[in-house]
Formats: sequence, C-alpha cells, structure tokens
Amino acid sequence: MKIIGLTGGIGSGKTTVANFFKELGVPIYIADVEAKKIMNTSASIKKALISWFGEKSYLNNELNRKFISSKVFKDKELLQKLNNIVHPEVDKHFKVWVANQDQSYVIYEAAIIFENNAQSKFDYTILVTAPEDIKVKRVLNRDESTEQEVRNRMKNQWDDSKKEKLANFIIENIDLEDTKSQIYLLHTKLLSLATA
Repeated sequence: MKIIGLTGGIGSGKTTVANFFKELGVPIYIADVEAKKIMNTSASIKKALISWFGEKSYLNNELNRKFISSKVFKDKELLQKLNNIVHPEVDKHFKVWVANQDQSYVIYEAAIIFENNAQSKFDYTILVTAPEDIKVKRVLNRDESTEQEVRNRMKNQWDDSKKEKLANFIIENIDLEDTKSQIYLLHTKLLSLATA
C-alpha cells in the first residue's frame, strides 16, 4: 500500500481535494482533525500543553484552541514546541490506522509536510495550490479571521513556489470542475503506481 502526503497552504482547498479523493474510495487521514482528538483525549499531551502554555490551555476539559492558536501563530518557537508534543502521537495513531486499511493507497492530509521536512515519510506527495487572493478570500468566508490574521498565518507557512520544488504532484485548485478532473487523472496514475 502506498502512502501519499497531501498538503497545501491555508485556504488552498486541500480538504476539498481530500474529500474528492474520498469520493473515489481513497481512505483519508486528516492529521489536523486527529490531532485535535488526541489533544483532547491524551493525558500526557494535556499535561505537556498545560506546563508549556498554562492552565488556560483547556476549558471545561476541552482544548482551548483559540487560546493555543493566539500563542503559537505569533511565535515560531512555541509553534515548534506544540508540534513536537503532538506530532509523535499523531504519527503513532496514523500507523495503527494504516494497518487497518485495505486500499491500493491512502492519503495523509496535513498543512505542513515540507515545513517539517516530513516528505520522506511518504511514497509521493501532492501539493494543492491556489493564487494568494483566492486563498485569503476562502479563509475569510469560512472563519471569523481578519485579513491581517489570515496573512499572518500565511507567513508561518512556506510559499507555494518553495513547496512546488519538493512535491511529486501539484493540483491547482481554482475551478472545482477542473480540480475534479485533475484529481481523477491523478487517482488513475496513483492506482497504477501502487500496483506497479
């Protein structure tokens, strides 16, 4: 079974792309969703986050995402610390999940694969791109961020041009019908690579 890394900057539409693959029967592991679950259920992670970020890290036994986000998006060292606490647990969880799949390939969707130098964990990587103004508009439409907050978050991620050099495949996600066509072609290619 091949393991494919799917990534893209904020607002690129990587979750939309992941959902299209899911419709084609490909098992999808959304790292961000699983990380949130783990941060709510793992006692050791909870303890580590409280020791680093303080008691406000959890409200009523639930991860206080807004509080944590406000801390890490302004501070790259704190963001790295958060990733160092959470990512090893997510990796363990992912390995167990993969062992329970039976398709030709699976997709691991994460915002930062290249930034963490994690591309070697995958057989192939897919980068989802879109022009910056479209990305900003998408994020503003989906959550209550200001344009400045969105652009600040983008600064914490690599530019697409840097990631394009490392990706095996690129999906430009501007028009949904065109994106679906690109995904269908890539799905066919990945199936042939997985069975080769």
